[in-house]
Amino acid sequence: MSLQTLIPKFEFEQVLDSNPQTKTMALLGKIESKPAIITVEKTNFTFDESLEGVLPQGRKCDSEFSCINAIDKISTITENDIYHWGLCTLQQDIEKNPTAKLNLIWPATEVHIRKYTQQQFHLVEETPEVYEKYVVPYIETMVGDRIKWVRNILHEGAEADRVVYNDLDKENGFILLPDMKWDGLNLDALYLVAIVYREDIRSLRDLNPSRQQWLKDVSLKIRKAVSSSYNHQILPDELRLFIHYQPSYYHFHIHVVNITHQGLGDGIAAGKAILVEDVIEQLNYLGPKGFKNKTISYAIGENHDLWKNGLKEVQNKRLKELGLPTELPAGEFE
Repeated sequence: MSLQTLIPKFEFEQVLDSNPQTKTMALLGKIESKPAIITVEKTNFTFDESLEGVLPQGRKCDSEFSCINAIDKISTITENDIYHWGLCTLQQDIEKNPTAKLNLIWPATEVHIRKYTQQQFHLVEETPEVYEKYVVPYIETMVGDRIKWVRNILHEGAEADRVVYNDLDKENGFILLPDMKWDGLNLDALYLVAIVYREDIRSLRDLNPSRQQWLKDVSLKIRKAVSSSYNHQILPDELRLFIHYQPSYYHFHIHVVNITHQGLGDGIAAGKAILVEDVIEQLNYLGPKGFKNKTISYAIGENHDLWKNGLKEVQNKRLKELGLPTELPAGEFE
């Protein structure tokens, strides 16, 4: 069923999250009695050229939906000397000036629901021992059918109409396609993901010096492919390539975004994103086991299964050893 068919069937239950910084919200409900999650994100402002445009200083604002031409109604909030504040509505068009980007996950699993629900985060230190004891068993539960959708993209032609670039080499190749966070229109907000074909690398932890040159070659090919795919409107050094740890799925992939795009929330934050160039450099010093021999610090939410199944206990033990509190004093903010 199409998005146009499914959305009218959505029965709202609750707001999972609303983020004023990224202008997004996540809603939980049901479609045909099965859990569903809708995420809505306000889109960027448009110019006459989105994908086939020119440099910012040469952009045009001639169409009825470009720049301030789209302003429909205005109301004043206040004025002071040379400063004026107000609100406005914009003319909308589904093709030329859509209001928001809409994503649907259906049927949604409990993992999806926990991921999109607002939660408290903690900064943890994952030692090699913690990785082997808690993370490796967790990863084993997150492969197989859990990443069937990845295999569908790589081997079954799923989302073929969205593919930007495809290098079919099973050892060194990858498929490049738009991330769900990008509307596919505005290069300023470009966000792609490169999913590699090889299956022996699940996460950052599987990278070691023997795979350093492979990672260099892949990252270089990504930069060349993105720039050429968009008629060199974005240069190779205007791309930010990074890896998430923990990733949202355990088949190795690289995030590719326009370096000017800041509206990604914690997706590009320290404690989540690691630049590919930094990963390559660190492999010079980590020994033959690579990242399996390193303590990695990252932020993790309380809804994450890893937190519930071991990392909370590890964290509390560590904080006590450091003489730090493990929770806020009762009534601190009452």
